[in-house]
Amino acid sequence: MALTKKGAAKRQESIEKLERPDYGWIWKPLLVLLAIALLVAVALGIWWSRTPATFAVEQATAAQRTDTSPAARGTVTTAALMTTLETLLDKPGGYLRNDITPPGVWLDNMPSWELGVLNQARDLTRALPAMEENHFALLDEVAERLTHDSSAWFNPSFEHQLEESLVSLEGYLQALGSQNAGFAAGAGLAGWLDQVAQRLDGLGMRLSASVGSRDRLRELGLDDAELPSRTPWYRVDNIFFEARGSGWALIHFLEAIRRDQADVLEASGALDDLALLVAELERTQRRLWSPMILNGSGFGVFANHSLVMANHIVRARDLTRRIAERVAEAEKAGAIEKAAGSEEASAPIEVGESAEEPSTAEAPSPPAVDDAPNEPTDDPAADNEAESVEEDSAAQQQ
Repeated sequence: MALTKKGAAKRQESIEKLERPDYGWIWKPLLVLLAIALLVAVALGIWWSRTPATFAVEQATAAQRTDTSPAARGTVTTAALMTTLETLLDKPGGYLRNDITPPGVWLDNMPSWELGVLNQARDLTRALPAMEENHFALLDEVAERLTHDSSAWFNPSFEHQLEESLVSLEGYLQALGSQNAGFAAGAGLAGWLDQVAQRLDGLGMRLSASVGSRDRLRELGLDDAELPSRTPWYRVDNIFFEARGSGWALIHFLEAIRRDQADVLEASGALDDLALLVAELERTQRRLWSPMILNGSGFGVFANHSLVMANHIVRARDLTRRIAERVAEAEKAGAIEKAAGSEEASAPIEVGESAEEPSTAEAPSPPAVDDAPNEPTDDPAADNEAESVEEDSAAQQQ
């Protein structure tokens, strides 16, 4: 009887194990897989957050062109714009601003950098129709496509808009070599430089809005009464990297303009200022040794990255305004027409041939960064998504 009860108990225990099995063992491999996935995501995030290096505009022009005919005025600028847009698509991780999956959705520094590059590309594409001697619908198409929401991920995604813009720019680049196309000497240049100065002014204001002592901002020529609200600490790095992206794009666009409009800039007496401007923007691309953006104070232990960046951006703004004024004055005085009418100025630009430019070493160097005021900061900024929508809507209105 006892044996029967023991056998029945064993059978009942076996049935219960089958009906309610113990799955505790499965959590161990799942935890290991989750840890591996997190490590891979962190490693990819670090890799994808590395900003691309600058490129040589002459080499980019040679790579973009398919023929060997003499290049018309505007070829280098168009090729530099194309390479900039390609960088947004082809850099590690691709275009991240509209990512909705890890690790891209966790990143904010690289999407902010992309916004800075994109805003400068938008300003240039809006100025291209005014620079072109004839009307090309392809340029209007590029400007219209780049005004779309930069965070759009569903069809049509913003990557699709970038790819279509590249197709249109490629068609215009071919027209520069074969059809009656090309930039008019100095046309639209002052207007584009004014827009660049306004963009830099806005970035300088947003970078400086985190400074604790507003009196020190007067040394940068900023009106503290017009500053936006102070930036939350977790948004300070977004504005910093947006300014870094703007500087990165402007370096290439200005170098391209220096080659396409060399005679115009020389007639305006702006070549030295342009060399100083490029040098100032190159300082915004110096290696960042800190793993995070710091907002220290005075001569304390921690640096104030936002204020140093604001110092470079404000100087670049002032130089841009000066160049725009000189180009506008030369245009009114007719100096640009005389320069463009000369035989040397009207000669087509040879790709790979460096436009005559002053040596940066001979030009007076801007003041040292140590002269900038150092104060505690907490930068201004609205939500990163709100910034994106604002910039897109502003682009459409303009």
